[in-house]
Amino acid sequence: MKQNTLLAVILAAAPAFAASCESLASLALPDTTITSAQAVAAGAFTLPARPGGKGDASQAFKDLPAFCRVEATLKPSSDSEIKVEVWLPSSGWNGKFQSVGNGGWAGVISYAALGEGIRRGYATASTDTGHTGANGQFALGHPEKLIDFAYRSEHEMTVKGKALTEAFYGNAPKHSYWNGCSTGGRQGLKEATRFPNDFDGIIAGAPANPRTHLAVQAIWLAHATLKDPASYIPKEKYPLIHKAVLDACDAMDGVKDGVLDDPTRCRFDPKVLECKGADGPACLTTPQVEAARKIYSPAKNPRTGEEIFPGFVPGTELGWALKTGGPEPELNAFDHLKYVVFRDPHWDWRTFDFDKDVALADQIDNGTVNVNEANLKPFLGHGKLLMYHGFADPNVTPLTTIKYYKSVVDTLGGTKKTMDSMRLFMAPGMGHCRGGDGPDTFDVVSAMEQWVEKGKAPEQLIATHKTNGVADRTRPLCPYPQVARYKGSGSTDDAANFTCKAP
Repeated sequence: MKQNTLLAVILAAAPAFAASCESLASLALPDTTITSAQAVAAGAFTLPARPGGKGDASQAFKDLPAFCRVEATLKPSSDSEIKVEVWLPSSGWNGKFQSVGNGGWAGVISYAALGEGIRRGYATASTDTGHTGANGQFALGHPEKLIDFAYRSEHEMTVKGKALTEAFYGNAPKHSYWNGCSTGGRQGLKEATRFPNDFDGIIAGAPANPRTHLAVQAIWLAHATLKDPASYIPKEKYPLIHKAVLDACDAMDGVKDGVLDDPTRCRFDPKVLECKGADGPACLTTPQVEAARKIYSPAKNPRTGEEIFPGFVPGTELGWALKTGGPEPELNAFDHLKYVVFRDPHWDWRTFDFDKDVALADQIDNGTVNVNEANLKPFLGHGKLLMYHGFADPNVTPLTTIKYYKSVVDTLGGTKKTMDSMRLFMAPGMGHCRGGDGPDTFDVVSAMEQWVEKGKAPEQLIATHKTNGVADRTRPLCPYPQVARYKGSGSTDDAANFTCKAP
């Protein structure tokens, strides 16, 4: 009797899957070749070997649960070679599916994000977007591969990932989510506009969008700081400018803490640092002052005065090296213009015309990579969009995300009509997706789950800042345009002492 009871307990605890992991290798899906389907024991995953190298048994993956790892190649066009991986928890599946995004030019599977997904119990999918290598060279002469990078790989991965999930567990996912930052944020917006039925919830962090204008801004900054050696601002002077910004604006939000709560309110002119005499480490030369002004200013069409892309906000200075450190423009942008717009590996960025060449870039893109559509009603009619962006982002200016958010709000009839389905959270002091002097760690996945599955919209996100792995500050992030305001008593490092208010 005891043995029968024990057997019943064991059988009840065992996963009742519709298929074995290995049997997924024979699953027939359109335009798909499943190259591997293997069970991975808990803590046994190692990163695949790079060409000429060995696999990496990183400590970061030692805590992964057991899972079924499926590798596949998708060929929706004659020139497609899209690699995808779908990881399926061997036990504890939460009944949901998550696609994860990429950074930069992608070209790799996002293994860390896959790991985060299955730790939460998600069936999780990632793609290399159809090429290998973290540059734009693949796009030269391969328009189908550019389409794969722009949107097709993400959609195809999601469709095939859901099919694999259902085949393995015997049930379709109850809910499906997108989770990405930077390029992953742009991918999320592209999914919302082009494939509105793919997901119930989309998390889009720091969207690198519109990509062609982001590339143009990088060339604008290169013209401002690198074209003339006299305008170059040495990295050693970035802290000088940053300190001057904080001296001018840090106390504006009522708390002097090394973070600008809303840098759009900061009116800082780098001319206050202009050298009175010879150049030195504690001042900026006149050409350097003008260069700094251009970094803060939007890129504009010199003929019409029309804004091409917003400038960087005060508080980003410590990260300026990414765009202005030289000797060439930032690589992602440079590659986009070289290989996608001008289709010339030897193109000289110094020749860029901020009038006719911007129009050329827009004409060539024609909505392929860029997300300009503001009518998100097809997606927001059933799904939720949670956007976030660091206010101290030195890679993708946060003003472009605010601009896009406002365009959607205006198109759909105002904040009251969109707050139930779309919210933007700005993170003071946070860099690009993570990092910076402000609190930069917050749980967007749980917030999205509560929103989609319980109907509870996020009123705030509690963000944490850590130093050497130890939490030393928490703050609430508020739905834009609200900002966190100090209540007037208690520690300014404790989120409980702040409240979200209209500016």
